[in-house]
Amino acid sequence: MNGSSGSDTQNDLKACALVLARLARAEDLGSGDVTSVLLHDTDTGTYRLVARQPGVFAGRAVAETVLGVYDERIELRWSVRDGAAIDCESGELASLSGASRTILEAERVLLNFLQRLCGVATLTSHYVEAVAGTATRIFDTRKTIPGWRVLDKYAVRCGGGRNHRMGLHDAILIKDNHLAGIPIPQLARRVFDMLNAASTLEPQPSFVEVEADSLAQFAELLKVVGIDVVLLDNFSLEDLRHAVALRDDANLKGKLELEASGGITLETVRDVADTGVERISVGQITHSAPALDLALDHA
Repeated sequence: MNGSSGSDTQNDLKACALVLARLARAEDLGSGDVTSVLLHDTDTGTYRLVARQPGVFAGRAVAETVLGVYDERIELRWSVRDGAAIDCESGELASLSGASRTILEAERVLLNFLQRLCGVATLTSHYVEAVAGTATRIFDTRKTIPGWRVLDKYAVRCGGGRNHRMGLHDAILIKDNHLAGIPIPQLARRVFDMLNAASTLEPQPSFVEVEADSLAQFAELLKVVGIDVVLLDNFSLEDLRHAVALRDDANLKGKLELEASGGITLETVRDVADTGVERISVGQITHSAPALDLALDHA
């Protein structure tokens, strides 16, 4: 699995999952499950979490947090790790044992979380596989479900993708709307002034990125010191290759990374990678990932 897997990441993941799981439980359970309450309090059972289609798994810590909101006594045994390919021959991802009433109350909420996370991880992995063998990495965007950003971005890492900035607070991305109305001959100076102002920020942003909508804008940005990444938005393949050549001719390869974005699909992502850009950002992996088909079956 790509990306950090340290305790801070896991703690953030669990904290976010806890808030969302409590909201989801209240939304779904309301005043009580009027069906499962018909079971005896003493009824117990073992259930299998299974996958009905192939994909990449994500969400062990999230699942544990969700179940803990319902009943910390539910016993959960895993057969898969985050970031692993799902084996559809057995299909089993985990087994759950405990009070049947509680497990059935938690069933749909648990599946909703895991189907979403596995779907994001799986779609991300398809993009990563499509550019395998190139120097290009796949990045996510801020196009995430509100409140789910920590979880969505974790799932991207499980699928082998990389995380772009977490939010507006941790990196600078000067986009077209920030530069609207600035004539191209003045672009380099205005961006330089912005970056001078950024030097006073505390803490310092993790990186500086500037968007270019045309080769003319890009040529001006090559004059500015302090930019880490240029976002090439909706460039044609020919213009992407031209931008890479301009950057390399300016002896900035290894110092300035180029990121392609805008309307990139699984069918086109390899051609974009072959232009020589180092990064491709894809909003689809979080805003349009289909849920993976998972189920909870009685063992």
